[in-house]
Amino acid sequence: MKLIVIAIVALVGGVIMSAMMPQVPRWASTYLAIAGIQSRSAPSPGEAGARPSSSGSGHAEERQPEGTLAMSAERISAARIETAEVAGGSLTRKLSLPGTIVPDRNNIWRVAARVVGTVTDLRKGLGDDVAAGELLAIIDSREVAEARSEYIAALVNFNLQKTLFEREETLWRSRIQAEQQYLRAKNAFTEAQVRMHLARQKLSALGVGDQEISRMSAAPEAMNGLQRYEIRSPGIGRVVERMVDLGTPVGGEGQAKELFSIIDLRTVWVELAVSPADLGQIREGNAVAVTMAGSDLRAEGKIVFISPIFSAETRSARVFAAIANENLAWRPGSFVSADVVTDKIDVEIRVPRAALQTLEGATVVFVRTDAGFERRKVVIGRQDDNFVEIAFGVDPGESIAVSNTFLLKAELGKSEAEHSH
Repeated sequence: MKLIVIAIVALVGGVIMSAMMPQVPRWASTYLAIAGIQSRSAPSPGEAGARPSSSGSGHAEERQPEGTLAMSAERISAARIETAEVAGGSLTRKLSLPGTIVPDRNNIWRVAARVVGTVTDLRKGLGDDVAAGELLAIIDSREVAEARSEYIAALVNFNLQKTLFEREETLWRSRIQAEQQYLRAKNAFTEAQVRMHLARQKLSALGVGDQEISRMSAAPEAMNGLQRYEIRSPGIGRVVERMVDLGTPVGGEGQAKELFSIIDLRTVWVELAVSPADLGQIREGNAVAVTMAGSDLRAEGKIVFISPIFSAETRSARVFAAIANENLAWRPGSFVSADVVTDKIDVEIRVPRAALQTLEGATVVFVRTDAGFERRKVVIGRQDDNFVEIAFGVDPGESIAVSNTFLLKAELGKSEAEHSH
């Protein structure tokens, strides 16, 4: 307390002395400085010269406009920052479902023996690729031999009766032959024609092709191996089952009826189990993106069938999507996940999610400028897994950063922090 009182007395005395005398004695100034209360309202000439003026143009640091970031094209390329023009597009809503790869039911052929006989030759086995019409096996069949013989006999008789009828018709028209003789020839020719057609239809029912029947018709006298019956593939695919061996009797009572099972796997189906709550969102024709479980294999397809019957065990509906499988990478029985597009919305401005960043609580994008990038606040609207609608903030045609935007966010924050100091 004594020191404070002494200081106050000294201050008052100094003020009075400075008013009475233009110069303060050196000892008074020294005392005031020691007391720590010398006035600093008027800095000394040395101090004034030591402090730079902030208004001097030669010493002030240039500042960029707030929210802008200078960056050369080389730096942008080195940072792998990609840009893209703002444009419209579609937003999609998806339903994710588990699924299983199954064969396309429209591309499965079960090759059966239409005749009774014995397998004498096998040209294809399990796992072999086959083309449409390719020979699979040969069967010796008495039934086929009898049918061919019947057709050849009917064909020969038809040709004979046709010749006789044409001659009788010529004689009758020339008034040389009686009409009764002409009518008998016409009736015999008609019966021969009917027998030939019936014999031909019997061969067709047994699976004898039109080309073979045509060869028989052209040269019936040259036919041999009438019992030989060829089994040919109905389409392109791969043999996944062979039910017979050499010497196996087929076609009879208690004998094998099917010889081969062939599947064309160039197209496969994805079987999805859909709950009643989700079934109303799915329509035939909806796009589907399929991903193989445990791999990066992906394919695009569409819904081709929705079963109207619910499974009694799972209380779910079976929904099938078709996907292409040209390289045969999708194997039946594999587990997959499928994203079914349930809705598609067109928007005027759409940007990738990777283009958006959050700064100071606001959503921003980085617009490309001549000098680098400019931070731009935006208002977002609807969105899906990959894109976001922009309701306000950018215009179509502007170029924005769409990748590695977190680098721009960090660089801008660093730049503004340096300028604030």
